[in-house]
Amino acid sequence: MSARPCPICRKPRSEAFTPFCSARCRDRDLAQWFNEGYALPGEAADPEALVRDDADAERRE
Repeated sequence: MSARPCPICRKPRSEAFTPFCSARCRDRDLAQWFNEGYALPGEAADPEALVRDDADAERRE
């Protein structure tokens, strides 16, 4: 079984930065998450419902 390449640039992975090849690719991936470049499938959350859920959880504590 061959080693899987870096998911960003397809170069061989580095043990220090697994699953990436370098700090640069690791940081590029993190930036994608921060800039909403990745998304999970599903319906969009209602912000008001999230606030209500948080308030309900605080009352239970």
